[in-house]
Amino acid sequence: MAAEAKMDPMHQFAISPIGGGELVASPFQFTNSAMWMGFVVVAILVFMWGGTKRQLVPGRWQAAVEGITGFVGDIAKQGIGPEGRKYLPWIFTAFMFILVSNWLSAMPFAIIPGVHPFAVTGQFTITGVLSILSFAIVLGVGFWKHGLHFLSLFVPKGAPLPVKMFVAPIEFVSFLVRPFSLGLRPFVAMFAGHVLLEVFGNFVVQGLNAGSVLGWGISALCFVFLIFVNALELLVGGIQAYVFALLTALYINDAVNLH
Repeated sequence: MAAEAKMDPMHQFAISPIGGGELVASPFQFTNSAMWMGFVVVAILVFMWGGTKRQLVPGRWQAAVEGITGFVGDIAKQGIGPEGRKYLPWIFTAFMFILVSNWLSAMPFAIIPGVHPFAVTGQFTITGVLSILSFAIVLGVGFWKHGLHFLSLFVPKGAPLPVKMFVAPIEFVSFLVRPFSLGLRPFVAMFAGHVLLEVFGNFVVQGLNAGSVLGWGISALCFVFLIFVNALELLVGGIQAYVFALLTALYINDAVNLH
């Protein structure tokens, strides 16, 4: 009797060393996560390098780069104000890293034997570090510009003292939750989307292997749904990059202007 095929949608998120072997806590072990982060960085550098040409009539590549930089620049300017340009390098870096990571992991590289895209943003350690860096900037800017007066961010202006004493702890806890929610949002979106892709992709294969009309019909339905989910994954990937950049700008705005 043939052994039943087992489906493990979580296996795609497993971090493993390149070349085999056991995963150990060492900075000198090169893993699939590090490799795909390298691919993301290279893709960003190539994309930005292609748009550095300053032609009078910009080509499509230059127009795409200028469009994205202008788009993220508007996020920083509208979210922070006149000082937004100072923080544009980090906001743009976070936006591009999340966007390219999300889209690169959704590409059909698995059609190449032995290649499987790795969702870098499907690891909370990655998105968590990005959110921690964002809040390190928020705290650094807040205390550098305002000193201990930065703590007045948690106290509503003009409210009676009893209300301030009640609201201030709630605002403080809400502020502490921000880094967690900022990193959790893109992680959950990519994690859930890739699990769906893995599950329905497996249904397509199993339906074809069944060798029956019913199995082929199920495979066809699952394939159509797979295309829909993949398109949705690309859309969500872009939205999550935008939301991360927007919230980062708004949080920095709180530190700069104490709103």
